Amino acid sequence: MRAHWLQTRARISNGFPMVNKSPLDDPHNAAHAWARYRQIMKLLMAVTVATVIIALGLLYAFNGMVSVHYFIAVALGIAFTMLLSGGLMGLAFLSNGTGHDEAVDNRLPKADELFGRKDED
Repeated sequence: MRAHWLQTRARISNGFPMVNKSPLDDPHNAAHAWARYRQIMKLLMAVTVATVIIALGLLYAFNGMVSVHYFIAVALGIAFTMLLSGGLMGLAFLSNGTGHDEAVDNRLPKADELFGRKDED
């Protein structure tokens, strides 16, 4: 069984190029894409700061001064969540928008080629 898998893997890696050229390999395209990403992140930072200020203002207006640790935790939680999710989403958009996703070789072997047919057992 293992020999069959190794033969299939060798045929796939020797028959096709393993990695296609990415559009981000071009320095001009990469500079444009990363400049756009930084612009999106600056906008996201501004929206995050505004959201944190509004949230802290509303919490203070409805609850009064509870504890400084409460306000710090809320501010950090909102900021971390928004920046992390926005940054990862921005990277997904960057990858898709530049054509970097199409450079990935997704020609995987079928399950029967790797593990054999089910009726052979």
